[in-house]
Amino acid sequence: MRAITFSRYGGPDVLELTDLPTPKVGPDSVLVRVHATSVNPVDWKVREGYLDQILETVFPAVPGWDVAGVVEQVGLDTPELEVGDEVYGYVRTDVVHGGTTAELVAAPVRTLARKPTTVSFEEAAALPLAGLTAYQALARLEVGTGDTVLVHNAAGGVGGFAVQITRALGARVIGTASPARHEYVRSLGAEPVPYGDPMVAAVRELAPEGVDVVLDLVGGGVVRSTPEVGTADVRVASIADPEVAELGGVNMWVRPDSADLAALAGLVDQGKVRVEIAQTFPLEETAAAHALSAEGHVQGKVVIRVS
Repeated sequence: MRAITFSRYGGPDVLELTDLPTPKVGPDSVLVRVHATSVNPVDWKVREGYLDQILETVFPAVPGWDVAGVVEQVGLDTPELEVGDEVYGYVRTDVVHGGTTAELVAAPVRTLARKPTTVSFEEAAALPLAGLTAYQALARLEVGTGDTVLVHNAAGGVGGFAVQITRALGARVIGTASPARHEYVRSLGAEPVPYGDPMVAAVRELAPEGVDVVLDLVGGGVVRSTPEVGTADVRVASIADPEVAELGGVNMWVRPDSADLAALAGLVDQGKVRVEIAQTFPLEETAAAHALSAEGHVQGKVVIRVS
């Protein structure tokens, strides 16, 4: 099979198109014929070695954790899925080696769910990691009807999903974004406010009594403003700043979860969550896809079409 691999840490130039053997399929895994995957910031951070202290990497490694495709072979104990099922998932394991930027991937069934029926494979591939991150963070924060939620980086890959899921939960959303993206944030269902010094005053103007929930998706110390924008019992979580713990908040790391993936697919099929694709690349141009993602200015997800 064709796959993208890297044999050392480094920039996009370490990525190579390679022929690899078909992956072995464990008892609780299935073999997925990959139609599409997507690039998340964590993918190029893994490639550059930033996560080496917490994730074992076995070279040559195939990058990527998002997948959308069709089940081609089932393991010995996988009653959840059959050959021919269209699936999508967040195929992260504790070892970086057999990723999803390949024609075939062996995926544990706990990392997969049935693909949303109303979207393409490319759109489905853009959803798992970013969508799950937003879904699980909002669940952890117990967001519900009547809450006012401040989402930092509302126009980003995770932020766009967080805004839409929050709205689906019946809550109000205020979202930080650069002025050029305020209209996009409005289109998702949030009330935009600027980054930086004007943010606190802008949030207080929209929510004089303070927001009930703060979700930090950008880092850089923005959680420090939480006491100024939140109610006395504000709930806060961050995917990018461990300092959130000092505020009594939660430091989030997304987990593969079939039930959560199924719930997310349901929101997509109900028309409550849409997927925004910034650009699609062929497998051979994965290095360019990583470089675009690393620029940090894309609106929506960067997708790689595999087959």
